[in-house]
Amino acid sequence: MPYKFLEDTSMADVAFEAQGKTLDELFKEAALAVTNTMVEDVRTIEQKISKSIELTAANVEMLLFHFLQELIFYKDAELLLFNKFDIALEEKEQAWHLRGKAYGEKISPDRHELLADVKAVSLYKYRVEKAAQGWRATVIVDV
Repeated sequence: MPYKFLEDTSMADVAFEAQGKTLDELFKEAALAVTNTMVEDVRTIEQKISKSIELTAANVEMLLFHFLQELIFYKDAELLLFNKFDIALEEKEQAWHLRGKAYGEKISPDRHELLADVKAVSLYKYRVEKAAQGWRATVIVDV
């Protein structure tokens, strides 16, 4: 499994570790983990709506942080959940840039078995690091 939930990291929040062979893959897996925190089965989300996302950050850690926060914003502001992500990452001019799209639909309690309401990404124990077989991120989300 490209991401796994961590049971003993935080008492009141949800923690997960995401992995990817590339940074793009890491970002997608972390995004799916955030969605899976909110919905039992991410496959129940249909790709009816797309949202363009463009972000810039000083480093890859904060770029992932802002990306996940953007997904939470769309959940709160427009009641959207996503399960597919087309993204491209680029480092230039001493900054990291993300351009892409997230695909999903409005929350439907009739079709989506809702779990926790993710409110934010926490910086507590948050990290993104190069691993032996790619990249790894540890993330805690406030619920």
